[in-house]
Amino acid sequence: MKAIVFDTFGGTEVLHEAELELPQPGPGQVRVRVRAVGVNPVDGKIRSGIMEAIFPTTLPAVPGGEIAGVVDAVGEGVERLKAGDEVLGWSDTGSYAQYALATESVLAAKPAGLDWTHAAALPVASDGADRVLDLLDVKAGETLLIHGASGALGTVAVQLAVARGARVIGTAGPANQEYVTSLGATALVYGEGLVERVRALAPNGVDAVFDAAGKGALEDSITLRGSTDRIVTTADFRARELGVVFAEGPQRRSAARLAELAQQAAAGALVTTVGATYPLADAAQAQQASDAGHGRGKVVLVVAGG
Repeated sequence: MKAIVFDTFGGTEVLHEAELELPQPGPGQVRVRVRAVGVNPVDGKIRSGIMEAIFPTTLPAVPGGEIAGVVDAVGEGVERLKAGDEVLGWSDTGSYAQYALATESVLAAKPAGLDWTHAAALPVASDGADRVLDLLDVKAGETLLIHGASGALGTVAVQLAVARGARVIGTAGPANQEYVTSLGATALVYGEGLVERVRALAPNGVDAVFDAAGKGALEDSITLRGSTDRIVTTADFRARELGVVFAEGPQRRSAARLAELAQQAAAGALVTTVGATYPLADAAQAQQASDAGHGRGKVVLVVAGG
């Protein structure tokens, strides 16, 4: 099978296409013929080597862990899924490939009304949004500030926070203000003067801050909160030195919750936005786009032959 591999840590230039043996599912696993792959900022961080302390990587490695595709083969003990089932979720092996292995318990059925690229955009973003909103203990009536509200994670986090009854102020670039507003947030341009502009919108202050951007907004967030309490980042590695929580804990990977949100996405009740798509062979360009940030929605790889 064709896969994208890196043999050493570094920039996107270390990514290259390779021919690998077809993986065989073990007990509790299925093999998925991959149709689409979500490209996440963590993929680039692992590739660069800066995540070695958190995610040790054996080289050579296939990047990625978010997939949507068709079950191709099942291992011993698999009961819920069968060959031909369309699924989305998380892979056990790298997902930048034509085939990947996945544990049955972390895969959800893909609704017929959800296309492959939008299915691949959902698992990591929905899991991360739920996890951080729970860490922040966001409640109805509270005001939540989300940095990076137009990105893949921010897009879902805004909607799930609004569904909890929170008022959301979402920062994004000038081109994404209307988009953030359409998600149910009060949109605000990030950058200089952010503290004053947030205070103008929320004179009584913000109750919690979710930084999904990692673009240097933690100091302003601490000023707005008056402390480091109830601030969580998924993207700024300066968190520890500033006394802020970095959400690096284990993913929940709930197939039941993913199935619920996939149904909402298929029905149009939950927006999943694909900002750009690339063929598998152009994984380096896809990671460059993801690494750059500032975009709208998710970068997705479309896998030929899937």
